[in-house]
Amino acid sequence: MSTEKIKRDGTARRAERAAANRDRLIAAARAAFASQGYAAASMDELTAAAGLTRGALYHGFGDKKGLLAAVIAQLDGEMSARLAAARAAAPDAWSGLMAESVAYIRMALDPEVQRIMLLDGPAVLGNPSTWPGEQACLAVTIATLSQLHADGVIKPVDIEAAARLLNGAALTAALWVAAAEEPAAVLDRATLAFRTMAEGLLAPR
Repeated sequence: MSTEKIKRDGTARRAERAAANRDRLIAAARAAFASQGYAAASMDELTAAAGLTRGALYHGFGDKKGLLAAVIAQLDGEMSARLAAARAAAPDAWSGLMAESVAYIRMALDPEVQRIMLLDGPAVLGNPSTWPGEQACLAVTIATLSQLHADGVIKPVDIEAAARLLNGAALTAALWVAAAEEPAAVLDRATLAFRTMAEGLLAPR
């Protein structure tokens, strides 16, 4: 076996181990952040739960904040898939936009989403509207509104402004639900108000 082949194999094995360690740390952190909250979660305990050391955490994520960002990215990907399914199941583009938005607000009742994405995430990482997942969601909303405008479904409007306001309203509603003493009681109020506001974009028929 050539020296070059041995080097390549060693590099591949190290990359596989690093990826596996990363996955284990994210899984352990996700469980700890969801059950205990970010502030209370111990780095020593979650690294022990993953069967790794603090060194592995620092190497893979930089610090606890970096680990939270990785957990949020994973959760965000799962949420995006659920939202896409809600949109795809709707009979038309407008219904899909509303279904997706309401599904997003309803996710505030999911314990993991509530604690990690909507309560601890903004407190630690700052404004959620600047996160990569929210930016990707904004792009989808802009594309949807552009098509709805071309089809005459919505009134003439600044598409980017409308998309930012719609997504901002859904995010604010989800944050309200997550922080409420009785989230389920607030949910219906939030979704009804959101729909009523959004329907103001519809063109007269």
